[in-house]
Amino acid sequence: MKLTPATSVAALALIAAASFAGGRFSAPSTGAQIPGSTKAGAQSRLGTRAEGSVATEGERAPRASRPDGRAKESPAKPRIGDLEGIVRGGNALERSRAMLAFIDKLDPAQLEDAVANFRGLGLTQERMGEYSLLLTAWAEADPVKALAYATANTGGSFATDTILATWTAKDPEAAILWAQQKHTGEEANPYMASIIGIIAETDVRRASQLVVDMPYSRERGEALAAMMPHLAALGPEAARNWVAALKDEQLREGAMGRLNEALTRIDPQGTAKWLVAHPEPANQRGLGSAVAEWARQDRDAATAYFSTLPAGEIRSYALRGLVSAVASEDPKAAASMLNSYSADVTDSVVRHFVWSSFRSDPATAASNISRITDVEQRDETYRRTLGGWLRRDPEGAQTWLRSNQQVPPNVVDELNRQIREMNGG
Repeated sequence: MKLTPATSVAALALIAAASFAGGRFSAPSTGAQIPGSTKAGAQSRLGTRAEGSVATEGERAPRASRPDGRAKESPAKPRIGDLEGIVRGGNALERSRAMLAFIDKLDPAQLEDAVANFRGLGLTQERMGEYSLLLTAWAEADPVKALAYATANTGGSFATDTILATWTAKDPEAAILWAQQKHTGEEANPYMASIIGIIAETDVRRASQLVVDMPYSRERGEALAAMMPHLAALGPEAARNWVAALKDEQLREGAMGRLNEALTRIDPQGTAKWLVAHPEPANQRGLGSAVAEWARQDRDAATAYFSTLPAGEIRSYALRGLVSAVASEDPKAAASMLNSYSADVTDSVVRHFVWSSFRSDPATAASNISRITDVEQRDETYRRTLGGWLRRDPEGAQTWLRSNQQVPPNVVDELNRQIREMNGG
């Protein structure tokens, strides 16, 4: 069967995401089979065939009569057994091309056997792209039958999600109806996240209606995450207005947090200013990230904006982002910021400074840990920072430790034990 152009593009996109898909399917390392992957393929390998399956090797395809009475060969259907040769190929691009050519020659009635046989060969992470192509083709031909097979024979969500995504792109309302009929109970519909993600590509309004109808759940979070790039594409103002109009407080906070992440990547300056103007608790947490991204792009402008903020939590959140961005490039300049804006420095600001500066300048990072006022957090930061430094550069860490007396004695004792163990004592 021929895949439609749109479906071919979508299928190839699935190949590009095959490594992610393997993780969603909990695929093991290279060459290992996913448990249960042979369930649907056993009969195919034993030689039994369902109605409409392809002839086994050695059998001839049926021949049609020609006008002159002589029989002519009809185009030979591909043999399901040919799949093994495709999946054993070493080059991913060649495998994909071969699989597309194989699918183009398949009769729709052969697709179930093809999927079962493919699964019987063993689902490894490297094969998920070709698996996506087969599932996509089946979803094009008969999504209801493909979904019935997937829900009965697969343990993960990959097959069902792939089939639903293909069906939704072709007939969204039919896919929604199927999902609603298949789900009972008060919990979130497990099929809706995949559907919403596809619908959002072309109809954010319809996707929004579906998200609002979902209860608080992991699935709703996944649906929101899938919507965010498409919502952000509407523009910052339209996207934020959409979020602000949500009546469910939990949904609004979750959507705002995810939207802030998406908008920070494309408009950190505008995002930072909007967050300052809307200082709800959920927004404050995103301010540091927005200012950090802004500072990476234009440190002077981000610093100048920070200087205009009034004292308080908002200013400290902004300083955390500013210091983190500067510390990753210039730890000493970031340390100077801690001194210049000491009134705005919180324990969180210091910890972010330490984490951001440690790799390039562990001495400067460690020298500022004493600014942390919470004793437990301070000591734990010393343990993690100095312990990591000892593993990476034992001589440099020990030299610093001997010349800096501010490290608490209990932490020094633990580090000395670590040093003795490293030296075989």
